[in-house]
Amino acid sequence: MAALDVLEIRKILPHRYPFLLVDRIEEIEEDRIVGIKNVTINEPFFAGHFPDFPVMPGVLIVEAMAQVAGVLALSKTDDRDRAVLLATIENARFRRPVVPGDQLRIEMKVDKLKASVAKMSGKATVDGAIVAEVTVMCKMGPKTVPGS
Repeated sequence: MAALDVLEIRKILPHRYPFLLVDRIEEIEEDRIVGIKNVTINEPFFAGHFPDFPVMPGVLIVEAMAQVAGVLALSKTDDRDRAVLLATIENARFRRPVVPGDQLRIEMKVDKLKASVAKMSGKATVDGAIVAEVTVMCKMGPKTVPGS
């Protein structure tokens, strides 16, 4: 599958501002995906985390990684009106702070994929250096379209 821009990502993921944390999908294969998150000073979380030393919260780095994984999981189904709900976070490691101006390159690989559950592991890098690693399990939730 070719790269996806943010408009195409919005057709797959139900997330919207300020919680859509994937700007682009660069590569998508059967069991692997690479996504990009451009981190800017305009992110709403920087107002309080931290005003004098802006650092992207680790939990949001994990969320961005889970969203990239969700794009892969949902791209394998025609039923894209479903939420992908984070079920577990394992082995989360943070190597260095992510700050405004950084570009997160998120690579996730499928460990296990079933109709209703996906387990994926991966890493986030900035300029080739690993900033975070995690294994996530996501559960396919109910439809997200009202009335469906």
